[in-house]
Amino acid sequence: QVQLVNSGGGLVQPGGSLTLSCTGSGFTFSDYHVNWYRQAQGKERRPVAWISNTGRGSNTADSVKGRFTISRDNAKNTVYLEAKNLKPEDTAVYTCRVRIGTTDYWGQGTQVTVSS
Repeated sequence: QVQLVNSGGGLVQPGGSLTLSCTGSGFTFSDYHVNWYRQAQGKERRPVAWISNTGRGSNTADSVKGRFTISRDNAKNTVYLEAKNLKPEDTAVYTCRVRIGTTDYWGQGTQVTVSS
């Protein structure tokens, strides 16, 4: 079955860095675009970044542009979200999503907490 596993979150001080991972299984990973979202406590889930199936196309939200970079390694069935210069407002649960046909599949999420 289709499965997405998120990892890499944690507690980091302001200005610090983390690399989040989204690893897929049960489908041909290289055929699908991948999106990252985040949801802060008490707020709506919002898109953070997107990458095409080949990795040639990508984009990040204005709120993280210049600080977050999305990439993928299709040989490892994994998409990465590298987050630098983290701010307290980046604190959220980060989750990846893949749409296959009309069905959305989500990772379980990984918590990122930015605090001194």
